[in-house]
Amino acid sequence: MHHFKLADDLKGRVADRVGREHPFDTLLPERTALVVIDMQNYFLKPGYMGEVPMARQIVPGVNQLAAALRRMGGHVVWIMNSTNDTRESWSVFHEFLLSPEKQSLRYETLAEEHEGHELWPMLDVKAEDAQIVKKRFSAFVQGSSDIAAHLRQRGIDTVLIAGTATNVCCESSARDAMMLNFRTLMVSDACATYTDAEHAASLSAFYAIFGDVQTIDETIASLARGARLAAA
Repeated sequence: MHHFKLADDLKGRVADRVGREHPFDTLLPERTALVVIDMQNYFLKPGYMGEVPMARQIVPGVNQLAAALRRMGGHVVWIMNSTNDTRESWSVFHEFLLSPEKQSLRYETLAEEHEGHELWPMLDVKAEDAQIVKKRFSAFVQGSSDIAAHLRQRGIDTVLIAGTATNVCCESSARDAMMLNFRTLMVSDACATYTDAEHAASLSAFYAIFGDVQTIDETIASLARGARLAAA
């Protein structure tokens, strides 16, 4: 996994603004969803254009966090990236930010009928979990998916972000979730990208102003703290 630790000066700035180092250090499980971003064959299976090798290493941690949240009464959502029906609606990305060869390959191997679209088989996906398709990097941006409505219908106001890539689809989703008024936390050791530097820059920028960043163990402790508060 990535080597990452929040810088002391950054924690100090947040603590000075918020009054504590972690804004969301108490999480009510029944109002919390773990939103797992893009843990699909396209991003995890060796040989695919979108492969993020580090993403395979976070699978046990993602499964651990999902199991803990389910036990405490929370909800797990698996988000899957798709290229279906995006040729016109997202033409700027595909036509200008990808070569013609890579554009064609992305369209083909992230289509919903392709193996690349499927969730990585080592993920512990349960029948009670939700699976939602998105059409942009962010799951929460307008026109990408119905994730916001799905969560609000269940009384969920808190989002834990895990998956890949930390600085692309995870951070995009996390920022937009916060903008839509969800309490948003990125789980540092349940996210992965290409390099430690990119991972650290993304998490640090998000923590500085947009939300919270905690480890898996810290997140589970925050959920347990919330569960005890609700029980009392």
